[in-house]
Amino acid sequence: MKIITVIGARPQFIKAAPVSRKIRETVEEKIIHTGQHYDTNMSDIFFEELNIPKPDYRLTVSSPNHGAMTGDMLKEIEQILLDEKPDYVLVYGDTNSTLAGALAASKLHIPLIHIEAGLRSFNKKMPEEINRVLTDHVSELLICPTDTAVNNLEKESVTRNVYNLGDVMYDAVLYNQEIANEKSTILADLQLTKKDYYLITIHRAENTDDLSRMESILEAFKQIEGTKVWPIHPRTKQRLMNYGVDFSSIPGLRVVDPVGYLDMLALETSAKKIITDSGGVQKEAYFAHVPCITVRDETEWVETLVEDANQLTGVDTDKIVAAVKKDVAPSYKPLFGDGDMAGKLKDLIESHSLKN
Repeated sequence: MKIITVIGARPQFIKAAPVSRKIRETVEEKIIHTGQHYDTNMSDIFFEELNIPKPDYRLTVSSPNHGAMTGDMLKEIEQILLDEKPDYVLVYGDTNSTLAGALAASKLHIPLIHIEAGLRSFNKKMPEEINRVLTDHVSELLICPTDTAVNNLEKESVTRNVYNLGDVMYDAVLYNQEIANEKSTILADLQLTKKDYYLITIHRAENTDDLSRMESILEAFKQIEGTKVWPIHPRTKQRLMNYGVDFSSIPGLRVVDPVGYLDMLALETSAKKIITDSGGVQKEAYFAHVPCITVRDETEWVETLVEDANQLTGVDTDKIVAAVKKDVAPSYKPLFGDGDMAGKLKDLIESHSLKN
């Protein structure tokens, strides 16, 4: 059996690591890296740290526009699939890389496996929402991380070959947390004290592409007292430069280059609280038992909102500051499986292949 895996963005590299390790025990896998994240600190370092096999194909996608980027990926992925003739195509999440892989597989009638199926923000203005909905509706195997995701699909009349196997990111955190504790020197490098700083990540287009939203977020950063560490996404940095926004003088704000996954785990685990608009970071905060503030108007990960483990504030400055100040003590219930999603997926693919 041969599987072609399509990945292109940082969260997908993290998810691919445990799955590739497991399925390669019995399956031939080849990886297409679309190049959606091409910066060394956003791409290559993850392959090195997480022991992901080097991509068999690396595409060169240069357009910043969604349509052109997805079209370029689709064209190149389709040709690779025609040459390789895989039994399955496997995609993760909700990026343009996800959609391009899904469309290429669908057009060629190759069964598609979608990991993180069923997530919904119910905000059609988000490119990610369109990507995930379309991908789900052309998938053969829909691998959900939670019961909520299964229920979302059922409401759309998608019930065939839908499975809740748990969250693959939990697999990744369990595998890598101890390694991060041993190998990461990021706290010492940045001269940080555990539980004495806030960690920030901002990259969603709904925020970065809207100057007024970014100004509200940055105003909150000004009002939040203490050390704030921000590994800034290249796209976010470029947007702020284009806006002519100077954030260098915000008290206590330390803007650093993107960090690798092990360093990010170390920063997350040791943070006082995390302020983010990232779906993956919301979950990693939950797994690390660190309170999270999400600067979005909605979240796909509604499970994390239990007992204020994750507070949804939008970009309202006052709400962000209040959430940071709020004293919370969540219980962090086990809502995302048992950490063996990859093993269950391997067994499922094998049994599905035998039936077809």
